[in-house]
Amino acid sequence: MFHFEKATQPTMYFIGVTTEKSSIMKIFPEWAAALGLKDTVLTGIDVAIHAPAETYREVVRFIKDDPLSLGALVTTHKIDLYQAAKDLFDFSDTYASMFNEISSISKREGKLRGHAKDPISCGSALEDFVPKNYWKDHKEAGVLIMGAGGSAISMCSYFFRPEFEGNFPSRVVITNRSKPRLDEIERINRELLNKWGIPCEYYLAPSPEQNDDALHTMNDGSLVINATGLGKDRPGSPLTDNARFPRNGIVWEINYRGDLRFMHQALEQQEERKLHVEDGWRYFIYGWTQVIAEVFDLEIPAETLVRLDTIAEKFTNRNNG
Repeated sequence: MFHFEKATQPTMYFIGVTTEKSSIMKIFPEWAAALGLKDTVLTGIDVAIHAPAETYREVVRFIKDDPLSLGALVTTHKIDLYQAAKDLFDFSDTYASMFNEISSISKREGKLRGHAKDPISCGSALEDFVPKNYWKDHKEAGVLIMGAGGSAISMCSYFFRPEFEGNFPSRVVITNRSKPRLDEIERINRELLNKWGIPCEYYLAPSPEQNDDALHTMNDGSLVINATGLGKDRPGSPLTDNARFPRNGIVWEINYRGDLRFMHQALEQQEERKLHVEDGWRYFIYGWTQVIAEVFDLEIPAETLVRLDTIAEKFTNRNNG
């Protein structure tokens, strides 16, 4: 059980696993000043991975009932929290209802609101490093997503956007170490997203060797994504050191801090395999600014986003977080 004290000034929360290790704890005060959020603070709430439902409900109830607790960003727990506490929300956006997850908790006129912002933030991050019309120009290239949590669901929603017709990956392969999450993402993709007949494959992969096997089926030019959380809150990689990335491929480690073993595995092969390797920094920036804008009812124009990115860079060593 948590012991929450009523907020005495406008407070946003960061619901995660190892929140004090995140650069956002140092960045937020300067961002708040730049955005004119006077006297606003960010407080971390650390919750164990796959915590009991009542733990999530306790956190959500506190934010809902405390007047100066204005909202929260949710990471790692996006699915578990929403499934445990969805009845406590007065409003859920379309993505939250569709994907059964939230990354943003906010309030408007006394109503508690849940949003799934990842489909927007992950799409913005991908567009920073995946060239426009990439799949049209690389017709054999596919996508491998290791992990089947909220980020993976959001990525699929991005790849399957109707406006991308004619520019879809050749196939999407998803692996996960537990079957329930794998079944859920398969259901969502089948029922709600994949209306275009893109081949989607789902593999139960409790061991890194099984992820290696999936990786080795990917064609040249494919995009390979670590969405497992390994390398951030928990050390390690979803792959073994024997894994071989597809030639001319794109590798995305969606985290920017931790040991990032997956990213370093790719960097070790970068020259030989002609890889483009990307970390999760821009995903971090887009994810936080999307939720801050929602919590504080702000518009953050492009020029302000550039300023916030510049501020944030001062506070992080990137790969060391």
